[in-house]
Amino acid sequence: MKSLLRLAGGIDGISTVFGWIAAWLVLLSALVSAGNAVSRYLFNLSSNAWLEIQWQMFAGIFLLGAAQVLKVNEHVRVDLFYGSASHRRKLWIDALGIPLFLFPSVLTMMFFSLEFFMASFESGEHSSNAGGLLLWPVKLLLPLGLFLLLLQGIAEWIRRIAALQGTADETVDYERPLQ
Repeated sequence: MKSLLRLAGGIDGISTVFGWIAAWLVLLSALVSAGNAVSRYLFNLSSNAWLEIQWQMFAGIFLLGAAQVLKVNEHVRVDLFYGSASHRRKLWIDALGIPLFLFPSVLTMMFFSLEFFMASFESGEHSSNAGGLLLWPVKLLLPLGLFLLLLQGIAEWIRRIAALQGTADETVDYERPLQ
């Protein structure tokens, strides 16, 4: 189990790196948005590329940051049973819920998003807007983000199993600080 926990730690590192990329995309997107507004209103210059890069960065923020959100246990969940459950019961809910719900849904979406990306890549798809950008780079974010989410799901599942077996510190699972 120790080697699996080391693997989970390595996956955490990957999620942290992509989480920081997503965080920097927030700042970059805000700067591009402000720059676009200034150039449009002060200099009467505008470009569809500036508008498109903003929504592409927005996609990157959510898709590249999703694994980090799962890592720090801040993802959206239905708290009908979970919120008032004991720590041990939460471990069981996660230990069963991750392979029964997270893995199948992420793998299904990865399958279809990879096909979606490949069709765009092979055709060299561009935006239909004048001065628009290539679309396959943003479409690559979908399978990449889902793959990162799958990896982090594996790390979280390893941790929950280890905690249930008593081979990991159970307090780490739900009180992990932001990194």
